Amino acid sequence: MLLNVAIVEDEQSAMEVLKGCLDRWCAGKGMECRIKWWENPIDFLERYVAEFDLVLLDIELPDMNGMEVARKLRESDGKVALIFVTNMAQYAIKGYEVEADDFVVKPVGYYDFSMKLDRVLKKLNGKDEDRIVVNNDGVLKYIAVRDIRYVEVIKHKVAYHTVEGVYEARGTLKKAEAQLPEGTFAKCNNYCLVNFRYVSSVKGYNVTLSRGRGERECDELPISHPRKKDFVKALGRYLGENA
Repeated sequence: MLLNVAIVEDEQSAMEVLKGCLDRWCAGKGMECRIKWWENPIDFLERYVAEFDLVLLDIELPDMNGMEVARKLRESDGKVALIFVTNMAQYAIKGYEVEADDFVVKPVGYYDFSMKLDRVLKKLNGKDEDRIVVNNDGVLKYIAVRDIRYVEVIKHKVAYHTVEGVYEARGTLKKAEAQLPEGTFAKCNNYCLVNFRYVSSVKGYNVTLSRGRGERECDELPISHPRKKDFVKALGRYLGENA
């Protein structure tokens, strides 16, 4: 397993403490940890790509307060886990405003920090019902269930078609189906699993799926003859429950 972490901290000594804690914690979990460090928050925001699982963010930063950095970060990435690192706990408590997962107070001690990381890992591993974890070419990707439009088998891989893009992982459709909430997803054929949330129409033996987030483009998937009755029935139940 690989954990991608961004550290935004202007003091090298403080960064090294965080890195040491992360390395120790990941070693204990049998995980690999990839860390990228930014001293300047403006550089961090300008270069940020939504590839991280966790951001460790100092509140006292040059040029921009950490709370403001977090607000701007949430504009581009509403899903990444966020932990504040600060001398001022009274400010970190306001982290709910930017959906922060937790905060640690300097000087950072390993035991307290490891407890925070345990909670974050539990969330990232999809143990809450809203996310699943996908091993995308050796990089763990945490996908919100509501963002998955459909899942299909392509040769020996499972492709997760989401509103943000397509992520592939080794596995089977059966295992993928077991991760997803019953009643929201159903097979339209032997190789495609559809999220009813994105169904815009069913005509004959085809189901049309919207791309999501207001986009007009659609995808059309075939419904196999043996599965049509059960698929349409399950769709009807979903629409009735979510009317």
